[in-house]
Amino acid sequence: MSSPGNYFEQVYEVTRSIPRGRVSTYGAIADYLALGSARMVGWALNHSFGIHGVPAHRVVNRLGELSGRNHFPTPDMMEELLTQEGVRVENNRVAEFERLFWHPEEGER
Repeated sequence: MSSPGNYFEQVYEVTRSIPRGRVSTYGAIADYLALGSARMVGWALNHSFGIHGVPAHRVVNRLGELSGRNHFPTPDMMEELLTQEGVRVENNRVAEFERLFWHPEEGER
């Protein structure tokens, strides 16, 4: 069985692959890694603050909602970071979520 640190690193590696201006989901990352659940991905990302280069703001729930926003230093930070990348957010949900969704398997193409 892999250690939590190893699992966290795998989540961080996939998260670093999400292109700027795109978003993925906790579930897509969990499915891609074939380890754990969407909740475990969220748990790993909650521990990523202070780790350079892990764009946790690009990971949303399956509906495109910024469900992790309250785990950022401020509740608005997740939206602010996405907006800086050209992602429009309305009512704490990524506008055009289906168009901007990125699955980790895309990184292999």
